[in-house]
Amino acid sequence: MDVMPLPHYEVDVPIHHANIPDATGVHVFIGLADSPTAALRCAREAYDAALAAQQTGQKIPGMQAGEWGAHGLRSGWELEWPAAKTSRWRNPVNLLNPK
Repeated sequence: MDVMPLPHYEVDVPIHHANIPDATGVHVFIGLADSPTAALRCAREAYDAALAAQQTGQKIPGMQAGEWGAHGLRSGWELEWPAAKTSRWRNPVNLLNPK
């Protein structure tokens, strides 16, 4: 029996700076999952692991299971997880298979 590979999902999480009201943006996570719900959970787990490492002075973990990871964390920025949007990732410039 052939096993279908898991699809890539994108989780877009709005962010804002705690001390600068006009500073907003989106933190994007991309990884493998079998559903949007699983993708959101994986993105949150990758973020939580990276934040815990950063707060304790450890190196931020690289890619975790399913290719999930969190990079570019900056102090003062807060993620708005309840407003996160999850969708199948479209690979517009063939990022996973460069030639």
